[in-house]
Amino acid sequence: MIGPWRTNRIRIVNRLLCSLLLLSACAWGGVFVRWTNTALPRPDALGFTDLLISATGKTSPSSEDARQKGYRVFLEVPLEQANDTAVKAEKSGLAGIVLNVGQSERDGVEESIRALRSVHPKLKFLVLGSGGKQPQMRGTLVIRRNAVLEVSSPTAQPWIDMNLALVKIDKRSRPEQTPLYTFSWASPDSAQQSPPTAMDYSLAVAEAGAFQANLILEVDEPLQKALNDNDPQAWTLWKQVKSYADFYSHPSKPALDHVANVAVVLDDLDPTDETMNLLARHNMPFKVFRPADLKSETLSSFDVIVMFPKPDRETSERIAALATQGKIVVIVDAQGSYPWQKGGSVRLNEKAVSYATGKGRVIELSEPVTDPETFAQDIRRLLGNQNMLVSVWNGLTTIAVPYGDHGPETNRIEFVNYATDPIQLQVKVKGEFNTIRFESPGHECCSNLQPVKRNGFTEFVIPELRIAGRVYLDESDQHSVSHAPQ
Repeated sequence: MIGPWRTNRIRIVNRLLCSLLLLSACAWGGVFVRWTNTALPRPDALGFTDLLISATGKTSPSSEDARQKGYRVFLEVPLEQANDTAVKAEKSGLAGIVLNVGQSERDGVEESIRALRSVHPKLKFLVLGSGGKQPQMRGTLVIRRNAVLEVSSPTAQPWIDMNLALVKIDKRSRPEQTPLYTFSWASPDSAQQSPPTAMDYSLAVAEAGAFQANLILEVDEPLQKALNDNDPQAWTLWKQVKSYADFYSHPSKPALDHVANVAVVLDDLDPTDETMNLLARHNMPFKVFRPADLKSETLSSFDVIVMFPKPDRETSERIAALATQGKIVVIVDAQGSYPWQKGGSVRLNEKAVSYATGKGRVIELSEPVTDPETFAQDIRRLLGNQNMLVSVWNGLTTIAVPYGDHGPETNRIEFVNYATDPIQLQVKVKGEFNTIRFESPGHECCSNLQPVKRNGFTEFVIPELRIAGRVYLDESDQHSVSHAPQ
């Protein structure tokens, strides 16, 4: 058993290692603080070491002053200014450059980045993803029906603005880079905007950490000034945010991967697509693939495959083979003649036909997705209770993200509660586990939860989940747990 003094020493060493490694893989997700005030607190007070300064902003702290204080300084520039800025940044000892790339420039950005990296190997070049949302709950959903935008009425299940779909899409479109996104606190629908609260900042940090993404966190200017003026209320607010930053700086060894059993095949990687958001909202773990991936990926761990692009001949043969192996394949806006149509068909409704193929089936939908909520519920029913990796009760505002050691089994789950009010959460996970350990920001790891095993699943109750928490799952008993930090 490890004593308290050694536990503290291990934690201190881990945090020092993380602070010394640039965007190290030891962190689940990183936070770049976007700062505009010319004055700047020290990083040990702020709780973050990655600082983002706009190279074109009217006011900003001195990059040299920030670097001398101990920050890793990144400059944010448009793509056309990247080369000139990189020359200056490399001479100044800065950490890297964040490229704010317009939609029209995205097709050629990878080639430009490769050229920049070859010329400036000491700098880190990151591309800022588009479509980031402020994490929050909302009462309505805008959907497209027959080319007309409609606003849904509030339902028993609250709608959530979150960035999990964006992270998954960005990870597929740019696999060599940890997904990087940002959002603005300003609301386009309101002339008056309340300043972000401690809960707002904490939720934003928690979401990025839970999703294994990098976040550019905007600190609003009044709060920047108050922190610089040593305002007690401002530092009380920021102390809570720091507790979440500390929580997600824990090492993750071995490196974990998203666990999923729903594959979504897209040709247009649009992070604003509400369909992907609703799949994530219903806690159906999915991964994004491109059509070309069907030729190389085995997809053996996936139970349902959703195909949005029109299949060509080679892809159609691959889909038929997957269905024969027992997969359920859903073709959206299916138009044409395909090999699976030779078998028997069953009309499910006026817009859907199911074809039996070997051990599985192919379901053709005759039109694009017009109601993302209904579509997500349909995919949930196709998956069935027996294939749900994680189910959550009493958690309409909670997202659960399972992770594993690059395999199909879950051994860690990140939870984010968008309501930010404490709730008791009942969870069911596929697999049989003897040890369940829970930790949350501001509390020492870990508390043991009682597992109940039924029919290949393990159930447990989290007594209180406020904004974020993490569960470690292990098949061994509590005296030999290897995945949770000791």
